Amino acid sequence: MFIDSHCHLDFPELAADRESVLRLMADNRVSHALTIATTLKTFPAVLAVAEAHDNMWCSAGVHPDEQVDDHEATLEELLRMADHPKVVAIGETGLDYYRLPEPLEWQRERFRIHIRAAKQTGKPLVIHTRNASADTLKLMKQEGAAEVGGVMHCFTETQEIADAALAMNFHISFSGIVTFKSAKDLQEVAKHVPLDRMLIETDSPYLAPTPFRGKMNQPGYVRYVAEHIAELREISVEEVGEATSANFFRLFSHARPA
Repeated sequence: MFIDSHCHLDFPELAADRESVLRLMADNRVSHALTIATTLKTFPAVLAVAEAHDNMWCSAGVHPDEQVDDHEATLEELLRMADHPKVVAIGETGLDYYRLPEPLEWQRERFRIHIRAAKQTGKPLVIHTRNASADTLKLMKQEGAAEVGGVMHCFTETQEIADAALAMNFHISFSGIVTFKSAKDLQEVAKHVPLDRMLIETDSPYLAPTPFRGKMNQPGYVRYVAEHIAELREISVEEVGEATSANFFRLFSHARPA
């Protein structure tokens, strides 16, 4: 019924009791999950989770906010990482100016390399943007990200940004943030994004939706994101679940339903 399109199952909080995480998914009719890479060092653990479960896949990439001690991921490294049937996306990548001061050309170059890897592999991008939407869209256009498409994950931007991303062949993914009482503007965006271009996610172990806000998030809680979007759009939660699940397999076409 539901698919968590973005979670971090290798993170210690979720890895500590994987069986309970899986049980909660089943209890909430969450059939599949995409676990997301954030560093070169932890990619083997991310891939191991995907390999261990028929209903899970992973991405290959380095988070934009992750400062590395040894070296930046090269295009060749990303291509090798992505050359595995369980790797269905490139990322998460993008730009994040929230904590880090300029100069950030290293971050923009990292984003460019990820886009090039996506285009060469034909695997879609998982894009993170925070306090950097204008530059994110600019680089997406410059590098031809529309050729491969992808998803703007954990979307918190304006309708204008959503429309620009949609025009470049991207999907919009909503997390538990859309359930927060303070997220009125985002809820308006969730009402207007075309249902056939929408995904749902947890970004777990972070950003637990209402009524679990402040607690550890889990893939099983993506159901509550779907329920809130259904309420906003005045449609059934089944319709949201069916649409976002179909969108997931259409976008991540290298994933095969278990």
